[in-house]
Amino acid sequence: MLHLPSRRALLAAGAALAAAMALSVAAAEDMPGVTDTTIKIGNINPYSGPASAYSVIAKTADAYFRKVNDEGGINGRTVEFVSYDDGYSPPKTLEQARKLVERDDALLVFCALGTPTNMAIRQYMNEKGVPQLFVAAGASVFGDPKDHPWTMAWQPVYTTEAKIYANYMLKSRPDGRIAVLYQNDDYGKDYLNGLRAGLGDKADSMIVAALAYETTDPTVDSQIINLKASGADVFLNVATPKFAAQAIRKAAEIDWHPLQFLNSVAQSVAATLEPAGLDASKGIVSAAYLKDASDPQWTDDQEMADWRAFMDEYYPDGDRNSNLTVYGYAAAHALEHVLKTAGDDLSRANVMEVAASMDGVRVPMLLPGITMTTSATDYFPLEEMQLMKFDGERWALFGDIIGGS
Repeated sequence: MLHLPSRRALLAAGAALAAAMALSVAAAEDMPGVTDTTIKIGNINPYSGPASAYSVIAKTADAYFRKVNDEGGINGRTVEFVSYDDGYSPPKTLEQARKLVERDDALLVFCALGTPTNMAIRQYMNEKGVPQLFVAAGASVFGDPKDHPWTMAWQPVYTTEAKIYANYMLKSRPDGRIAVLYQNDDYGKDYLNGLRAGLGDKADSMIVAALAYETTDPTVDSQIINLKASGADVFLNVATPKFAAQAIRKAAEIDWHPLQFLNSVAQSVAATLEPAGLDASKGIVSAAYLKDASDPQWTDDQEMADWRAFMDEYYPDGDRNSNLTVYGYAAAHALEHVLKTAGDDLSRANVMEVAASMDGVRVPMLLPGITMTTSATDYFPLEEMQLMKFDGERWALFGDIIGGS
């Protein structure tokens, strides 16, 4: 005998279906880029142009999320990683951000590369209420939760790093004459300001020359010639890989051998030091917060072993001597942590709340003792580094883990 459902059962079923549909609509409205099975993550990187060396960061992140998907995704959802090229051109960055937000409906923009490029989209992202999360730049402007609550940095702020160099300069060359090459934007000026703050009342007497370059300049040769002419015996190289390599190479060519400091964003052996010449790079000092894949002290390290296995399977063409691949891997781990912690509430507001509530979180490939901590008033997850010196083949760490204070 056929039993038909009662009117009450039909009404209950209809109500349940309506509620489910309402929840689904609400979720679609509150959690753009998120379905029951997927999370869409946006990214903008310079696959072309003067900063194209950094494109391996996005390529590594893409490879990492393929690994995550193969292992079941994040809380059962696979990651759809959508990355666009901006050529390191701020107007293009804004165009790509609009595409990701308005056409692709991405949940957030993750690890977009560069100070001028991220500045070009910061206001737009905050007006739209879309997370501009773990910006791949250390300018202090990306840690302003009061006025730009949707924008958060990831790597140590440039002023902190510059203060670390200043402290070392004061100890090793207290009477040094310092020359600075810097990119003419917030990125370069942050380093210069941090250096001045770190040197304190000795800044005016110790800094004898500071010359800027534009990203559209073909070379920085003339700046290096003029910096040598200043009589400086200490050189702070604040440049992206292409220009940093030119500066190191030119200094060697004109027989200028100051104590050199290289900002962390250009410390890649593959992207900077090899093009500059390993002999010319010997003795350069920099600062790190990530493990260096070429450092033998990590040979038996489990995190390094896991990274090598990942590279072998998911990014076999990636450069194992580049700290940029390590950067992309670690930053992707950081985003995975935030999304996992957010659980099923992947609303943009909750994602930012979770990102701003980290307390001593460690992700693979950070140096021992360095963790991520944030709060509603502190949007700088990483604030400690360790000095290192290039010995002609690899970077060798020395000293303790220190902060900019």
